[in-house]
Amino acid sequence: MTKRVLGVVGRSGNGKTTLLEYLLPHLVAQGLRVNIIKHSHHDIQLEPAHKDSARLRTAGAAEVLVASPYRVSLVQELRDQAEPSLSEQLARLSPADLTLVEGYKQIAMPKIEVYRPEVGKQPLYPHDEHILAVASDASAPPMDRSLDWLDLRQPQQILNWIMAYATK
Repeated sequence: MTKRVLGVVGRSGNGKTTLLEYLLPHLVAQGLRVNIIKHSHHDIQLEPAHKDSARLRTAGAAEVLVASPYRVSLVQELRDQAEPSLSEQLARLSPADLTLVEGYKQIAMPKIEVYRPEVGKQPLYPHDEHILAVASDASAPPMDRSLDWLDLRQPQQILNWIMAYATK
């Protein structure tokens, strides 16, 4: 069971994955076990079509689990089934102190938004009360509600905020 879940949201190109790449080794170094769920709207190819696992999945297997001494990968072919919900995805994961969810921005869960005005896309926080903090390289504008505004150029500040969230 995951103790805490935190969405890392923002429009494409704002730097969510880059921020997560910084945060992960630091969170792990603090002793946290961290899982990630990365949502994509695109078809994903996890293995080359000529590999045995892909061939077996294509032949009709509902799930293919590939195991080695280095990692385990489970690929579930949805075919005509609906995409599993975020709660169903969370239930499949091993226990962790924190699960960071990149994407699923429409789901009601605690979130931090990565927002860079120079990308030229509107922020999400004005219309999403589940966003608890914004990591941005711009100053905080006047707002109708209270949320934490973090400096994207100082990722240690964001790390400290997430550590405090994860260990509440």
